[in-house]
Amino acid sequence: MGDTRVDCNVVFPEPHLSERYWRGSKEPVVLLLGWAGCRDRHLSKYSSIYNRKGCVTVRYTAPLRTVFISESFGYKELKSIAHKLLEVLYDYEVESNPVLFHVFSNAGFMLYRYMVELLRSQKQFDSLCVVGAVMDSAPGSQNVPGALRALRTTLGPDVHVLLRYTFLVLFAIMVVLLRVVLYPITKYFHKNHYDALLERPAPWPQMYLYSRADRVIRHADVERMVRVLQERGLSVESFDFIAPAHVSLFRDCPEDYSSRCQTFLENCMSRFEGPLQKKRVQVQH
Repeated sequence: MGDTRVDCNVVFPEPHLSERYWRGSKEPVVLLLGWAGCRDRHLSKYSSIYNRKGCVTVRYTAPLRTVFISESFGYKELKSIAHKLLEVLYDYEVESNPVLFHVFSNAGFMLYRYMVELLRSQKQFDSLCVVGAVMDSAPGSQNVPGALRALRTTLGPDVHVLLRYTFLVLFAIMVVLLRVVLYPITKYFHKNHYDALLERPAPWPQMYLYSRADRVIRHADVERMVRVLQERGLSVESFDFIAPAHVSLFRDCPEDYSSRCQTFLENCMSRFEGPLQKKRVQVQH
């Protein structure tokens, strides 16, 4: 079912599954933030990993214009969307349930960045209890060729070839100018998602799943993020699937991928045994 303010899908598990896995405790709520161009039928395959474990899932993919245009120009439309998505948890009365993020590519990571900032700054979200975050093929930093590959794939063959290449050229010029050449200046007005969470990371446990064969997100960017966060003493783990293409980890390695996600969720929940509503991981003010 969808929310009236954001086009998301909320799925509740079968009651017997919640009781089986969480034994009377509040079941986790998993927020799945899709990659650019992702369709809900794609995200539903990932949500089934968690629904089978008795979790509530919320699926959402940001509009293309917010990812490729608004963010590039420094217009924080995604922050408003992030605010509405967090409010969905209150609309469905699951604000006291433990929350796990499952984030895909830079499009999902951009939205996640604003959620972290809102959890840090907005008192109205103090009741939310975040237990962890999974990153799939994210994040990347200032990778213009990778961004162009992602945009070209997202536009698809239905867009006229002349229009497609015109848009790609204009996008490349815009990104290089605003997010690379002028970034030493523009970062004071609009820091990119990678630098923002590198400097002020979320404190909850994180797992980064990626592939060195990814041609959209450089594995070196993911590994740098993992390394820096570990050096800061945060609970961060990672796994390189080596061969799959961008956001194809689950498609190519379904059993391994599902197992890692479920084990990570269980480990995060084990840190919060007891009265979950009284335990909370808060972003530092």
